[in-house]
Amino acid sequence: MSGPLSVPACIKPAWCSSPLCPRPSQWYTEPHRHSGSPRTANAGGVTCAKAPQVTGVTVQLEMHTLWQQFDQLGTEMIVTKAGRRMFPTFQVSISGMDPAAEYVLLMDFIPVDDKRYRYAFHSSSWLVAGRADVAAPGRMHFHPDSPARGSQWMKQMVSFDALKLTNNLLDDNGHMILNSMHRYQPRFHVVYVDPRWDSQLHAHRNFCTFSFPETRFIAVTAYQNHRITQLKIASNPFAKGFRTTDPDTCHEPGSMPGEQRAQNLKSLSGERLRPRNEILSLF
Repeated sequence: MSGPLSVPACIKPAWCSSPLCPRPSQWYTEPHRHSGSPRTANAGGVTCAKAPQVTGVTVQLEMHTLWQQFDQLGTEMIVTKAGRRMFPTFQVSISGMDPAAEYVLLMDFIPVDDKRYRYAFHSSSWLVAGRADVAAPGRMHFHPDSPARGSQWMKQMVSFDALKLTNNLLDDNGHMILNSMHRYQPRFHVVYVDPRWDSQLHAHRNFCTFSFPETRFIAVTAYQNHRITQLKIASNPFAKGFRTTDPDTCHEPGSMPGEQRAQNLKSLSGERLRPRNEILSLF
């Protein structure tokens, strides 16, 4: 499932010369491919003018080698009604932020194409089964430490281990809703929290999006490729109990007996919640 993937570049329409431009989702109009290492994307590579607080931001994907191993086989991620955590977990290291500025980090998932897939066991490959189902409602997952200063984000790895995937269209737990047997590309967004009273006028300059092709996956309700099952068992510390018992079963983080399921998220005051409402209007 490996191969080049265009990364949305922040291209503002030529006809838009004022600060009051369309939402960024409407002016992702030209492809921008990674240059250099596929693990790193630099906000300075986009062609639209950006705020200094995001222009130099660089993001590196952690566990890159493991992601590549899964990608070569065709990564599968389990979706359940109750929600299932991802493995590998999406983790990044960030540099180039303004240490004193505040940032919000968030993720979403977009379809790679307009197709639905099925797994052909006789050829151990994924085949197109038809057109995609109606897209599930789009959601954003805010990192629970958001907003935080750049110095905090840069001092250690950032992990989205609380993020869960579900196929429940009626989910009210904030999980990411995906269609089974469809391919998805995770996207990582860095948003500068602009303290100015008119920050909405500058919203298009205050964020940048990063995408790593090796993190693409097909959402499934049960693993289809036995090699994916084996690799998850071999590399997932939460699945060590299955390495000598049932080689065809794998538990994801968050589904092991005795593991604490509840995540204590920060309580956000009205002032800390304010950026979320503005950020959601961007996408």
